Amino acid sequence: MTESPTPALPVTFRPGRTRAVLLTVGTVMFVVITAVALMLEQLGPGERASFIFTAALFLGVLALLSRPKVVADENGVTVVNITRTRRLAWAEILRVNLRPGDPWVFLDLSDGTSMPALGIQPGIAKQQAIRDARALRALAETRGTGPDAG
Repeated sequence: MTESPTPALPVTFRPGRTRAVLLTVGTVMFVVITAVALMLEQLGPGERASFIFTAALFLGVLALLSRPKVVADENGVTVVNITRTRRLAWAEILRVNLRPGDPWVFLDLSDGTSMPALGIQPGIAKQQAIRDARALRALAETRGTGPDAG
């Protein structure tokens, strides 16, 4: 494994391309469905509202899916997944894993559990995800207890 220099803190890791695609598709879908609802003259006000509500719901779901990120600062890491946010001290992170085929990074924690960190995912930008995982691993090893603790 190549040594990765530790990035300056604070640093935010997020799947930028995936986020851009999700938000762009959601916005385009909202605009198109809303325009169709407004252009169809045979629709009543309730049906138009239903179209627009459905479009807003699609946009909301895609915005929620674009939410994941991992924020590292001097005191630890904040993992923002789709619906949950968890703050971890550096000492709680024993290992940062991104194995071939993993959909995102997993953090091995000092309480014996493993936690997904969806903010680093190899989906569209595999090489960026590998760099981000290595940078987070380097930070965890220098600031926390390291991979040999426990």
